[in-house]
Amino acid sequence: MDINRIVLVTGAKGGLGSFVTEAFLALGDTVIGTSKSIQASDFANARFAAMPSDLTDAASTARLVDCVMQRFQRIDTLVHVMGGFSGGKPIAETDDATWDRMMDLNLRSAFYMLRAVIPHMRNARRGRIAVIASRQAVEPGANIAAYSASKAALVALVKSAALENKDLGIAVNAILPATMNTDANRKSSPSADFSKWVPPEDVADLTVFLTSDAAAQITGAAIPIYGREA
Repeated sequence: MDINRIVLVTGAKGGLGSFVTEAFLALGDTVIGTSKSIQASDFANARFAAMPSDLTDAASTARLVDCVMQRFQRIDTLVHVMGGFSGGKPIAETDDATWDRMMDLNLRSAFYMLRAVIPHMRNARRGRIAVIASRQAVEPGANIAAYSASKAALVALVKSAALENKDLGIAVNAILPATMNTDANRKSSPSADFSKWVPPEDVADLTVFLTSDAAAQITGAAIPIYGREA
C-alpha cells in the first residue's frame, strides 16, 4: 500500500515540515498538515488538507485525529516533525518555563499524537510512524539540558511504541538529525559553515523511505543523519 496514502504531518509548514509535506505530496499521497496556524493556502496542492491544532493539549490532539478519521477514514502514516529548541544556559540557570516548554513541544506533543493515532492503526492492522528527534538525544550537549533530555525521552517513547506494536507490523522509528540547514538555524548562527549542516530535503527523503513498505522490517530504530558535522 505504498501509493495514495493518508499521511498526517505535524509541524507541517516549519523549516523541515514543509520539505516533508512536499515530499509526500510529490509521491501522490494525501497529506493532512497540522500546526497552530496552518492554512490550506500554505501548500498549493489539491491533495493537501490543513487542520490547525495545538498538539501540546491532549483534547486538541484527540479532536484533530478524530477529524482526520471522520474525513479520510484512516491514517496510514504519521510523521511527527513538531518540536522546538531552547538553550544557552547551564542546568543551574535553566528556569521552569524553559524546561516545561521543551517537554511540551518535544515530548508531550509526541505522546499525545501516538496515543491518539496508534489505536486506529492497530484497528487497521498496519501503519508507519516516523518521529523527528535530534542528535542531541544520544549526544547531549552542555547548556541545552532541557532540549537534550526532551529529545532523549522522545527516542525512548518511540522505542516503546515500536515494541508495543510490532505484533501488527506497525513500524515506529526516530530520526536523529544534526543541525539542519534551515532559515531559522542560519539566522541564529550566521557565521557557521552551512555546507556542513544537513539539508532538510535529505531528512525528508529519509522520512519517506522509513515510512515506505521497503522499510517494513525497520522498527524501533533511531537513525542518525549528521551530514558533515564533526
